[in-house]
Amino acid sequence: MAVINYSSKEINTKIVYYGPGLGGKTTNVARIHEITREKIGGKLISFATDHERTLFFDFLPLNLATINGYNVRFHLYTVPGQTYFTASRRLILRNVDGIVFVADSQIDRLDANIGSMLDLEANLKEYNMLPTSVPFVIQYNKRDLLGAMNIEILQKELNWYSVPYFLSVASDGVNVFETFKFVAQEVIKHLRTSQS
Repeated sequence: MAVINYSSKEINTKIVYYGPGLGGKTTNVARIHEITREKIGGKLISFATDHERTLFFDFLPLNLATINGYNVRFHLYTVPGQTYFTASRRLILRNVDGIVFVADSQIDRLDANIGSMLDLEANLKEYNMLPTSVPFVIQYNKRDLLGAMNIEILQKELNWYSVPYFLSVASDGVNVFETFKFVAQEVIKHLRTSQS
């Protein structure tokens, strides 16, 4: 949940990009950093291992809103894609304020998408949460590839909670910032509701 820093008058929020390995989570955060770095700044930190491009997180603060005179700062995190990093994935979800599930649209990645969604549910359950406990959106990535599944099939197989979704090509920046902007606005609404 959001952390209030009274001395700097900031509300720090956490948005986690979740999904299967190599589905586009890191590409999303890198693109958002690229779009915003000239105006806003912020450091992009990546931890790579032999098994995964991002082991722990990508970090990007963005000042986009105020609530009761406090600036809202967004911290964007990605999780390792492989499910054998369950402990890391669970830890990154701790105190999450919003979730973007980045699904790989390729037909041969359907099982990996489903496994990652089940993993998300199980990890949130450790914190007595459901994916719908916080603002949650699905991004169907890699829509430009020939093996991209029909959106109706993806919706049926993955959108168990009937949450909003976006179609994207993260490598080209298509709907990357729009996805972030949507979940960020939902996080702000959620915070405002909880403050009143």
